[in-house]
Formats: sequence, structure tokens, C-alpha cells
Amino acid sequence: MVEHVLAKDETRVRFSLAAQISKVEQNIKNLISKIPKDVSYVTNTLEKAGFETYLVGGCVRDLLMNREPKDWDITTNAKPEQIIALFEKTVYENIFGTVGVYLPAKTLVTKNVLHETSEEDVSHGTPEYEIIEVTPYRIEAKYSDFRHPDKVKFSDKLEDDLKRRDFTINALALDSKGHLVDLFSGLKDVKDKTLKAVGDPDDRFTEDALRMLRAVRFACQLNFSVSYETMESILKNANLIKKISEERIRDEFIKIIMSKNSANGIVMLQKFNLLKNIIPELEEGIGCEQSGEHIYDVWDHSLHALAHATDKNWPLEIRIAALFHDIGKPRSRRDSFSQIQKNSAIPPASGFPHGQHFSVSMKKKKFTFYGHEVVGARMTKKLMERLKFSKKEIDLVDKLIYSHMFFSDTELITLSAVRRIINKVGKENIWSLMDVRECDRVGMKKKEAPYRLRKYFAMIEEALRDPISVGQLKIDGEFMQKELGIAPGPRMGWILHALLEEVLDAPEKNTVKHLSELAKSLNILGDEELRTIGLRGKEKKKELEEEEVAKLHEKHGVRK
Repeated sequence: MVEHVLAKDETRVRFSLAAQISKVEQNIKNLISKIPKDVSYVTNTLEKAGFETYLVGGCVRDLLMNREPKDWDITTNAKPEQIIALFEKTVYENIFGTVGVYLPAKTLVTKNVLHETSEEDVSHGTPEYEIIEVTPYRIEAKYSDFRHPDKVKFSDKLEDDLKRRDFTINALALDSKGHLVDLFSGLKDVKDKTLKAVGDPDDRFTEDALRMLRAVRFACQLNFSVSYETMESILKNANLIKKISEERIRDEFIKIIMSKNSANGIVMLQKFNLLKNIIPELEEGIGCEQSGEHIYDVWDHSLHALAHATDKNWPLEIRIAALFHDIGKPRSRRDSFSQIQKNSAIPPASGFPHGQHFSVSMKKKKFTFYGHEVVGARMTKKLMERLKFSKKEIDLVDKLIYSHMFFSDTELITLSAVRRIINKVGKENIWSLMDVRECDRVGMKKKEAPYRLRKYFAMIEEALRDPISVGQLKIDGEFMQKELGIAPGPRMGWILHALLEEVLDAPEKNTVKHLSELAKSLNILGDEELRTIGLRGKEKKKELEEEEVAKLHEKHGVRK
């Protein structure tokens, strides 16, 4: 049974949701089968002991939306000490009453319960155990710090627990028999793809200001819209987000960035007055006009770049670098003017001979952003440190932004310059840099892989390619000197190149034994004959290298 029967449609005509609810009830029976066995083990254990037990929050919402839940939260009228008594191993986090039930990863049913409990934070498991969180129904007192309740009181009523939750879609409860409790029309809001706060949104956001960021995050992850009342409340209370710890803000920001609607999420943060309170540097790009090939201001260009990284499903660091790669432009922008000549015909009424032309010199406003990548990298590093990102994440994003202007003219750039940039960002990061470069280009509404970008790919692959050299041989000059008695000098070089030719034709001959015997034989030859064989080996190496480079250029559709 679903505890929700009436609602109003957009024409304010009351109608019954009985038909839809009946269908939902049928579907709910099927949803029960999707609940993991270890979760059902915990709920069944509590129910057998005589306690009310419900799945609650996001896992119920996700089940109804046919999404795979990431977390399974259980609520009950049992108190912490009663929950602990029912299970062999538990962890009790005292502040909110949440008890983590440890279940062995391989076996669920236990006998002879030993009741081992520790007082530490509840996590989601270890290699040996899965942890299922169980929280008593509770009532929360005033939130003086806008983050945590001053006091938590346990309750015997499910309603008390549901009415303290953030959004209606997260205030749904489901028991093991398929009974769905929906006291705040959350089911309808799921159907309408609308995010609404439970009760008075001002109350919810003053209780925990992070819920305003969670509203944006849920809207992005679920592709929902935020209700008018909820949005108005966020605008009213946006400054409260400053009360929230940087770590909690960072975690929500990451979830927004990693959602499929990341760029829309950034726009929502800005429209809701949240962005100026968490990353004000980003708003400096709004209205910051660019010139040249750019058709967007810095703000819109950055959003388009982020959207491309998201469409490609690229990782967090690339998405952050795409969003922030031009964050330094507003602070490094300088005005400049270019002189242009315009030819115009003299109008007949001017008094001058008709048909004559005159030239007018005009100035066109342009902008320069010299060093914006350096400024932007510095700004990004500072804001990521402020938001407590890891050093590894900060270092990579810093490299990507600092180097995203690495070169532009593929006709003039040399392989040595490409090798220097590879050395600068690291072999492991060079393709991430190219991804950011692609985001930058697509953010200008240009082709994803134009000739210039394809040429970059080819040059980088060429620079990364293992060179064909005598270093591939199983023996080297030091070995030849010590073991074979061949003195250093031109003859040794000729021998090594002769050995290389042998191995290039027959790789299986690259053994210490075979090469040693061949080197001894070659060392008997006279200088001129040995020199000829050695030069032939050099030519063979050069031919093969040119063939490999040609294949790379053909692969990317570019000329050498």
C-alpha cells in the first residue's frame, strides 16, 4: 500500500492517482527482489526481533527510478543498544545513533552471537566485511552551526524521521513486504522529475546549509528540476553555505562535476548565488569578452569545455582543468587595437565627384591574455587547496592548466619541443593534456579533431615511440669491451650497427650468445669492409624509422 492518493495537476483539477499507484505497488513487489541478500538479512533480523524496519532515502528513490542504489540505509524504531544486541559485530557512531552492522563478505548467517562493538565512524566496509548502516528513528533539535543538530533524540515514530529529511524524493520508506510510506508526495515528485524540500525549505536549509549544494547535485545526477519554492529558498539562504566545511563542499562539487549534467550544474550554482560563495574566481569570466577565434566570453567558453569533457566521460582532473583552464584570463586581459583599412564609395550628395572612393583608417578593439595560463594555474592551485583537494589532484590539474598553451603552429614546432613538453608534464599525463587541449578547442565551437590537433597527436606519438637503436641489443659496448675484448672506437660502433641490422631482420637472434659470436666474427674484418657493413645497418635503421613515422602520420591523416 502506498500512503499517497491525491494530488493536483497543472490545471488545478484534483485527480486520483489510484491507477498509477496500483501499478507502482505491482512494481514494488518486483523491486523487493533487487534488494541485496545482506541488506535483507539485516532487515529480517530486526523484524524477527519485533522491530519496525524500513529501507529509507536514496536507495528507495533509486529502486523506484530503476537505478542501482549505491548505498542502502535502514531505519528502525530499535534503539542503538537493541540493534547492537542482535548482531555479532557492529560499529557504533555515537553522535547520530547510526550503528554499522558488520557482515562477513562470504557468509551472512551466524550462530552463537559474540557481540563485538567498537566506537568509531561508520564506513561502508572492509575486504573482510560489508557494513550495513542502521539508524533509529530520530528527532533533531536546532542546528546552531547550520551543519549539525545540537541534539538528537530517538523516536518511536517513522513520521518523525521522514519529516527531518532534505527532499521529498529522499523521504520515502519501504519495508520488506513492499509497503511504501510516502508522507510528502515524494512518489509524485519522482514521477514529475521535481526536487522539493520536505516541509518548509527555509527550515531544511538552515538546518544544514549543505543541502543547497545537494539540491544542485541531485538535479544534475537525476536530471530533475528544482521547484520554485525550493529555488527561492536557496537564493534567500545562499550565504549560509559559507558555514559549511571546505571538505563537504568539495565532495558535493566533485559529484556535480562528475555528473552527466556538469555544465548545467555550474550554471545552477551561479544562478542560485552559491558559486560566488564557494568559487568566486570562476564568476570573473562572466562577460569577459574575448577576441580572435573565440565566439564566447570566458564563462561560456569554460562551460562548453567542461561539457565536452563530460560528454567524453573523462576523469575528474580533466574536467576540472577544462573548467578552470582559462580562469586566469580576466586578470590577465589587456586591451589592444588593430589598425584596419576600409574602402568606401563617395555618396552622390557629398559634393565630390561621383564614383570616387576613399580609404578610412579604423581601429578595432582586441584583447590579449599573455600569461593567462600561468595566472590560471596559480589561481586554480590556490582554490583547490582551499577546498582541500588531494595533493595528487592539485599537482596534475596545475600541470594541465599551466601547459595547456604548449604550442600552436604544427608547421614550425619541432620534435625536440614536443619532447620537452612531454618531459614537463610527464609521459603519463601527456594525453590528458591533449584532452584538455581538445576541450579548449571544442569550447570555441570548433571541430573536435581538426588537422592541427591530429598533427599534435602524430608528433606526440612519434616523440613517445621507442627509438630504433643499438640500445635494443642484448649486448652493449661495455659487454663487448669486457667480455669480448673489443676496444672502444669507430669499429665498435660499426659492429653494433651491423648487429642491429641482423636483429631487425630476425628479432629471434637478439640473444647474448648469438650476438657475441657474430661480434667476434665481425671484429676479424678489415676497417673498410666493417665500415660498409656498419653503415648498411645505419641505413636499415633509418628506413625502418621513416616507415614507422609514415604509418603514424597516415593513422592520423596528416602530412609529415
